[in-house]
Amino acid sequence: MKVYLLKNIEKVGIAGEIIKVSDGYAQNFVFPQKLGVLVTDSNLAFYEKRAKTVDQRKEAIESVTSMLAEQIKALRLSVKRKTHDDNRLYAAISAGDIVELLAASNVKVSKSQVIFDKSIKNTGSHLVTIKLSSKLQPQFTLKVSGLSENK
Repeated sequence: MKVYLLKNIEKVGIAGEIIKVSDGYAQNFVFPQKLGVLVTDSNLAFYEKRAKTVDQRKEAIESVTSMLAEQIKALRLSVKRKTHDDNRLYAAISAGDIVELLAASNVKVSKSQVIFDKSIKNTGSHLVTIKLSSKLQPQFTLKVSGLSENK
């Protein structure tokens, strides 16, 4: 069954594509969730034209996204936080903290795009991944250092 996707479906396709899926998948998942519409012989030309327009937009977005990825790869950010005596942080670095740091460097991403291999709970250099698309996931280095406190 041919389906025109209205929204992205992970590992299946992205919005604006015409894909082939099984009848059961379309009837039980795609159509009830309003993720796509049926492509018939009568509306095939209309959806193919829309798919071409979406392809052109995707190319423009990909170029902007690749420029953003290069900008992220070049970043070397640092942050200072309170630490215990053994260089562990009082609180782990969160996705919100990373979003704020990137915003200060004129890079706008959402919390859901920030991926940690493991949570950042101690000082040192850590790699942070930003998921811009399924294929484009640049990493940058975050240096975490401890604040010195005067007692």
